[in-house]
Amino acid sequence: MQKICHNLQIDKTWGISTYTIHKREEKETSEMDERDWSTFKQKLKLKTGIDLDLYKEAQMMRRLNNLIVRKGYKTLNDYYDFAVQDKAEFASFIEYLTINVSEFFRTPEKFSELETGVIPELLKKSSRLNIWSAGCSIGAEPYSLAIILDELTPGARHRILATDLDVDILARAKEGIYSENEIKELSLGRRQKYFTKAADGRYAVSPAIKSRIEFRRHNLLKDPFETGFDLILCRNVVIYFTEAAKDVLYRNFFKALKPGGILFVGGTEAILNYRDMGYESYRPFFYKKPENA
Repeated sequence: MQKICHNLQIDKTWGISTYTIHKREEKETSEMDERDWSTFKQKLKLKTGIDLDLYKEAQMMRRLNNLIVRKGYKTLNDYYDFAVQDKAEFASFIEYLTINVSEFFRTPEKFSELETGVIPELLKKSSRLNIWSAGCSIGAEPYSLAIILDELTPGARHRILATDLDVDILARAKEGIYSENEIKELSLGRRQKYFTKAADGRYAVSPAIKSRIEFRRHNLLKDPFETGFDLILCRNVVIYFTEAAKDVLYRNFFKALKPGGILFVGGTEAILNYRDMGYESYRPFFYKKPENA
């Protein structure tokens, strides 16, 4: 989502994609042939469980080609073989691959709908909500939910499950320390109530809010899903998923929701065939499992 290079020319004359990246003062070319790509995918899946066959190939290859050129390697496997020998480098690579970009109350107008409309309606049916933040990245989304619920239902204990594929990002989420930019959508009142400002200018989530979140590693394209959720958030996660993978994912979310439960997706991720999956349109980017489903 961030850091994606847009200055790429793709040449498929001989059946092999060559991506040429143009900079102001120099031109660098890196070739990723089919054998290199296939070997890399096998290595990555074996080590991490990430199956790139479920991701859009052209977009992912462009993103990775940009990375290896920037790192100064000739092939993807040359870079991968280096990265697996360095824990910090490999963690950085997985973070880049899984696109961990997040902030508190991201897309404030949609969170306002969540706070003033969606969650209050769900609370009319259940006093203790079961919520899943799927692909939670650095934890800003589930902590935002915990803040909303603390204000709407003081003292109540809801369940907020927060999952991500990247274990290093989950560790950062559990730490709960954020930059000024990552909390820029928070009001001064919420900052003062739910955060402590450190000497380095960063903000630490209060222990009371941290205790509301259950963090867990989970692969959305591989692992089993729990059921019985009132609300599932999966926002800005599926950008590189194939259409087939997204179809399976959204159908699995449908099964994971309670009747009357809500799926909340990102602002560029409208589900066009939601009716075929059984959903009802609840609000823009909110989809409802029918009460009688």
